[in-house]
Amino acid sequence: MTQAILRQIIDYSHRANPYPLYEELRETPVYHDADGPYVVSKYYDIQSLLHDPRVSSDARNLKATAGDPLGDTEEESALPPAFLRLDPPEHDRLRRMTNRPFGPPHSPRRVHEMHGELADIVSGLIDGIGDPERIDLVDQFSYPFPVTVICRLLGVPHEDEPRFHAWADVLAASLDPVPGADAGERAKVSNNARTELGMYLAGLIEERRKKPGEDMLSQLATAHGPDGAMTTMEVMSTAALLLIAGHETTVNLITNGMLTLLRNPGILQRLREDPKLAVPVVEELLRFEPPVQLLPQRSTLADIEVRGVTIPKGSSLWLVLAAGNRDPDRFENPDRFDPDRGDIQHLGFGSGIHSCFGAPLARLEAQLALGELARRLENPRLVEDPPPYRQNAVLRGPRHLSIACDGIRP
Repeated sequence: MTQAILRQIIDYSHRANPYPLYEELRETPVYHDADGPYVVSKYYDIQSLLHDPRVSSDARNLKATAGDPLGDTEEESALPPAFLRLDPPEHDRLRRMTNRPFGPPHSPRRVHEMHGELADIVSGLIDGIGDPERIDLVDQFSYPFPVTVICRLLGVPHEDEPRFHAWADVLAASLDPVPGADAGERAKVSNNARTELGMYLAGLIEERRKKPGEDMLSQLATAHGPDGAMTTMEVMSTAALLLIAGHETTVNLITNGMLTLLRNPGILQRLREDPKLAVPVVEELLRFEPPVQLLPQRSTLADIEVRGVTIPKGSSLWLVLAAGNRDPDRFENPDRFDPDRGDIQHLGFGSGIHSCFGAPLARLEAQLALGELARRLENPRLVEDPPPYRQNAVLRGPRHLSIACDGIRP
C-alpha cells in the first residue's frame, strides 16, 4: 500500500490537491513497503527527526532502493555538494561561513536593509504587467522577482541578469520530471546550463577576489574567518545553491500565496486594507501550502524507533512536511486557511540544522509581493482554477497562474 500511495503522491494527476493523500498517509504515521522508503507524516515525529543527528542529509549515505519513486531524481553535477546536502561537521563549517555575510550575528541588518530595493523591484514588475485582463503571474512576476533579488544579493552585474535568468529557467525546468521526454537530451541541456553557470561564477569570483565589493559573492570569496576560507569550488557550489534553492521555493511561495488569497477573497480584502496582515498571511501560507512539500533524500545512520516502528540503519527516509503541517493533532481545523491562528509553528522552512537558510529573505519577499499585489490589482480573479501545476511533487507550485483584473492602481 505504501508504494501505491507514494506513487499517487508523485502522480501528476494529484498535484493540484495532494492533501487527501497526506491525510491517508497520517493514518499510518510510519509507512513502509519491503523495498521502499520509510515515510513519516505526523507533525511531532517530523519535528523530532529534523533535529535527530542520526538522520543524514548527505547523498553519499543514501542507497537507492527499487521501491523509491524519487530515488533517481538527483541531478549529476560537477560541483561539490552544497551544505544543504552535507552533514556535520562539513555542513556546519560551510553554513557558518555562508551566514557571516547574510545574517546575524555578523550581518544582522543585511535582509532588513534590502527592504527598499525589494519594494522597488516589486513595483517595477507590477508596473510592467501590461494588459490587466491577461496576466500570467508566474512568468510576469513570481519568477523574475526572486531571480532579480538573488542577482542583486550576489552582485551579478545588471547587464548579466538576463543570462542568469536564462540559466535559472533551464535549471528550474530540469527539476521537473517530464513523462515521455528524451531524458538524455534533457540531461544534456541541464548540464550545459550548469557548466555555463559554473564558468560564469568562477570568473565572477576571480574578479571579486581582485576587486571585492559589498555584495555577498565578494564576501564569500574573500572571507578569512575562524573557519578559514572557502575554495573557489565551495563558493561556486554555495552560490548555485542560493540561486536554485532560494529562487524555486520563493516562486512557489508567492504563487501559491496569490492563488490561496484569490480563493479566500475576504482575507485578500483585509490584506489590501491592512498591509501588516502580510506577516501572519505568509506564515499561514507556509503551513497551509508549503513550497517544499516533502524531504525525500534523507537516510538513517543508526536504528531509529518512531511510534514503535524501528527504522533500520541505512534506510531511505521521507519526511512529508506538508502532511505534518495539516496534522489535526497539532493544528485545529488544519485544512482551513486562517492567518488569525495564535500559533503557526509550521514546518514550511523545515527545522533543525537544515532549516531554510534563506527564510528571512523569503519571508520579506513574499510579504512585499503579496501585499503590493493585493493593494494594486483591482478586483483580481482567477481565470483557471485549478491552474496547471509543475510536474515536481517536492517543489510543488503552479507553472502558470492566469489571473485577470479590472486595472492596476498606481
